[in-house]
Amino acid sequence: MGDFGTVVTAMITPFKADGSINYDVVAKLADYLVNNGTDTLVVCGTTGESPTLTWDEEYQLFAEVLQTVAGKAKVMAGCGSNDTKEAIAATQKAAKIGVHGSLQVVPYYNKPPQAGLYRHFQAIAQCCPDLPMMLYNVPGRTGQNLSSETVVKLAEINNIVAIKEASGNLDQVSEIRRLTPKEFEIYAGDDSLTLPMLAIGSQGIVSVASHLVGNQIQEMIQAWKVGKTQIATDIHLQLFPLFKALFLTTNPIPVKEALKLQGWEVGSTRPPLCDADTDVSKKLESVMQKLNLIPATIGE
Repeated sequence: MGDFGTVVTAMITPFKADGSINYDVVAKLADYLVNNGTDTLVVCGTTGESPTLTWDEEYQLFAEVLQTVAGKAKVMAGCGSNDTKEAIAATQKAAKIGVHGSLQVVPYYNKPPQAGLYRHFQAIAQCCPDLPMMLYNVPGRTGQNLSSETVVKLAEINNIVAIKEASGNLDQVSEIRRLTPKEFEIYAGDDSLTLPMLAIGSQGIVSVASHLVGNQIQEMIQAWKVGKTQIATDIHLQLFPLFKALFLTTNPIPVKEALKLQGWEVGSTRPPLCDADTDVSKKLESVMQKLNLIPATIGE
């Protein structure tokens, strides 16, 4: 159950000038990503601006992306909420649409204790026992860390098959890996930690940078897995400036700007997020030029 591959792209949501979803670009981008290193697409995660999407918009996005990548990649639906009943309803709807899995973020703002977190994820798993679930620990956004002890207990539930670990705490990741079955898959939640986390037993990355360098990230992971560690390190170091540039300000602002620099019509972010300022745009442009991701400016 699960098997989401090694490069899981947290896909952005393209918008039109009026703020509505640009489904034509959604389809084009999804197709591009799965042909350039992506094994699974996360639709309506943090990078997809889920806080400012309606559930009806999310359900339509799940369906549109599923249709686009059918037979080529898997689709994981961002169904998380800090309201357990709401998360259950969204997950049940996504399962009916046909997604291959759900991504469930740690409940934010209300900061439940670990016992509450366990019951939250347990209830969602039980509502759709045939739908694989990936936990999502990102305390920098939620204000609450999902402890390694709680993850280990949750991993005993049959359809809780993976975790996106974005705490940045490698000791916590090591403890999770040490105490969970090898079938339970750990994914890095930060591009810059993909390679370090492979060294302590992770499967791959839920990536933002794969919008731009999916093939290179896939090459890095595969090199590591066949013992070509120096090649993997070289790719990591080459891409590291991009990994950092994509978080110069709040994600997904930089990655949307980067895609615009490549000519993608992805539109703005929805308020209260805002467009990248000139400084961020120029820094992104410089890094991308050095990686041949966009043409160098005339005269340089």
